[in-house]
Amino acid sequence: MGIRLISDSFADLIGRCEIATVRQTSGNEDEDYDEGAVVPVDDWQPLTREEADRFRARDATESGRLVELVRCELPLFGPGEHSRRDAAAGLDPLNGRWPTELLGCVLSRGGLTTTTRDHSIDQRIGLHVDNFDRRPQATRHRSRRRLGVNLGPGPRYLLLGDRDIQEIRQELYGVAAGENWPHTDDVRRYVAEGRPLRCLRIRLEQGDGYLAPTELLPHDGSTLGTDAPSTAAFWLGLEQPEPPRP
Repeated sequence: MGIRLISDSFADLIGRCEIATVRQTSGNEDEDYDEGAVVPVDDWQPLTREEADRFRARDATESGRLVELVRCELPLFGPGEHSRRDAAAGLDPLNGRWPTELLGCVLSRGGLTTTTRDHSIDQRIGLHVDNFDRRPQATRHRSRRRLGVNLGPGPRYLLLGDRDIQEIRQELYGVAAGENWPHTDDVRRYVAEGRPLRCLRIRLEQGDGYLAPTELLPHDGSTLGTDAPSTAAFWLGLEQPEPPRP
């Protein structure tokens, strides 16, 4: 299945998206990264109409597989980073459509290829999958989606691998319904074996956001090519409903 995107218009989707190849980091050259982290190469190309059409959601696409681009009305922020964090804690980000319990905020400086850092090792981890719900491979697409909103002031990007973790594990291990949890290490092994993975990036201006299955799709944030810092705020969604029994 891979990425399935919803946006206001086809033209908007093409205008905000680019695609690139990926590589794995080396400790000798990428001291800020965990060894073997998967990161995009800076060879971004505009998304073609054919690619955009392939990534677009269909009527039959399950909600747990969707990446939806959204826009949130933000309050006026006072000076300083704490004002953004405080404002985010009081937001109803999608006017009742989404839970209002804030998961957290992350401040990122400009110029970062990827933004997520594992503070236990003090290194960036590149494209990764989340494990809040710890669902096994077969039901991974029913994990909660995450809402992310760029509070600004600078722009930032959402990075997404073009294959989901179910596809990646199927190709690696030849099983469709493994009982153990998918992990970021599966993404790294997949790339290390020379299997195809590309990275999509979607530009998010201040107030732009996304609903994404971050436990299904390899993902990260990026501020590469931007000078201003930005703060991302995150909320977890509701449990995905079980499919009806026949």
